[in-house]
Amino acid sequence: MESALPLWFEIGSFVVLIGILLFDLLIIFKRPHIPSAKESALWVAFYVVLALIFALLMLLIGDAEHAGQFLAGWLTEYSLSIDNLFVFVIIMGRFAVPRKYQQEVLMVGIILALVFRGVFILLGAGLIASFSAIFYLFGAFLLWTAFNQAFGNHDDEGENDSWFIRFARRRLKVSSQYEGNKLRTTVAGRRMFTPLILVFIALGTTDLLFALDSIPAIFGITQSPFIVFTANVFALMGLRQLYFLLGHLLDKLVYLKYGIAFILAFIGVKLVFHAMHENELPFINGGHPIEWAPDISTWTSLAVIVGAMVVATIASLVKLRMSGTTVAEAIHGDSDEDDEPETETEAAAVDGTQEDPRT
Repeated sequence: MESALPLWFEIGSFVVLIGILLFDLLIIFKRPHIPSAKESALWVAFYVVLALIFALLMLLIGDAEHAGQFLAGWLTEYSLSIDNLFVFVIIMGRFAVPRKYQQEVLMVGIILALVFRGVFILLGAGLIASFSAIFYLFGAFLLWTAFNQAFGNHDDEGENDSWFIRFARRRLKVSSQYEGNKLRTTVAGRRMFTPLILVFIALGTTDLLFALDSIPAIFGITQSPFIVFTANVFALMGLRQLYFLLGHLLDKLVYLKYGIAFILAFIGVKLVFHAMHENELPFINGGHPIEWAPDISTWTSLAVIVGAMVVATIASLVKLRMSGTTVAEAIHGDSDEDDEPETETEAAAVDGTQEDPRT
């Protein structure tokens, strides 16, 4: 599909988005802190409004099809990013990252996610251009992923060390405590890494695995690399603020995984239908397109994606209400993780000066 969007718009979009990400990164490193619920909500709202404005610009400068593809892709990637965020929460707890520095850690995770997804976007675009039957493989992969998402056991996801983390523990000299946001420290005259290096490795490997799901999913909506990449950027921007806004509520959205699984399954079926409609494989229908295979429209995809997430979220909140837990209680959890430490022990944990046996 040849893009109807002018080159100046695409280049300008990349410049503005990179500028916003750099500004966000500068704020984090200049003023590390635990954002309040109000601050997090304002930032999340800002990025959502920014994505909607971008879609409007695509409608005015391009056409409705491009705007619809962006919205559907953005919502798909946003839902998958929330699933990604749930694993981030587990990793933060697993490595006992001080809350004061979790913003910086999350930003590194987001940057790694952008890098990995950028690489997969280029690879995916190249495969599509040279091998149209790749849609069969993308579709089958998403259907398998959807099944695993809905019926697989994710209870220990992120809680146990991967083989790569175990390898890093053996090969790297890692201290037992955090030193603020530093990666290197000196212990008894020896230069060592702080536990942050293990956190970054865990986030990186997680980002890599999630990129394998997200890129085929969005290529099922659009084949425009520009729309694919910008949808990913907008989905990842504001993710760290969403982390502090939702808090423990993520663990209570029990039906969210089914909503995400339904979206992945739908896009998987759409990809298979698209591959059948454009079929060139000689052993399928003699190498001719299968005419009866429907070509699902962008707006149908958008409606299905929105509907699945709305139903999954409402169902989760209804179950939460029936259990006697309010949304506010779910967000803050049952722990004593307050913004301001009340004891010297808690203060030491926030500053990263207390040794944690789990690291």
